[in-house]
Amino acid sequence: MRQVMLAALALALAGCVETSAPPPVQMAPLPEAGSPVSPGTAAANFVGVVRRMEPVIEQECLARRARTNCDFRIVVDDRPGQPPNAYQTLDSAGRPIIAFTLPLIAEARNADELAFVMGHEAAHHIASHIPRQQQEATTGALILGVLTAATGGDETAIRTAQNLGGTIGARRYAKDYELEADALGTILAWDAGYDPERGAAFFARIPDPGNRFLGTHPPNAARIDTVRRTLASLQ
Repeated sequence: MRQVMLAALALALAGCVETSAPPPVQMAPLPEAGSPVSPGTAAANFVGVVRRMEPVIEQECLARRARTNCDFRIVVDDRPGQPPNAYQTLDSAGRPIIAFTLPLIAEARNADELAFVMGHEAAHHIASHIPRQQQEATTGALILGVLTAATGGDETAIRTAQNLGGTIGARRYAKDYELEADALGTILAWDAGYDPERGAAFFARIPDPGNRFLGTHPPNAARIDTVRRTLASLQ
């Protein structure tokens, strides 16, 4: 079964194109990530990382007594036209899903990068970031909607205010959640025997979002600093 999965994944990865390199990011040097790998190596890296990371993720979820389902399912999103991406979601039964698009698996230079990204996405679920963000969005929409209604706003104004309040609420702690996930993701990758700092080298190859007001992600340098500080506490 593992050989079949490797072959199928390698074949799909062969159709992925390498993303263009962004401008260099100013930060302390990271461990060498290595060169782009072949589809076969990318597939083998992914399968190996899933095998090692999944039990560590589930064990940490249970150890933290997370008030959530700890039975993770890690999948490949093979829909055509997807960008390099990984994300965490829930199925209809509330089971946590970690999905990797084929271009991200192809873009990863080594198993450490895949492990760190996997740990990061798992951390979002373990820390209940999705329900917390949904609650903050609901609160923001309610507050701004009530304030608009109290000042005489009509139905359209109230609806607009609710949408704006929901967006502000959802993004209020978004960058903090990303850094929390980076910290816990570092622990998960380390516990599984991977090098999180080398894994974080992935950030050096993606555009830096900067420190935008109500942005969804923090600056790359802040994320790498979080990984390094967390790693130092483990060694």
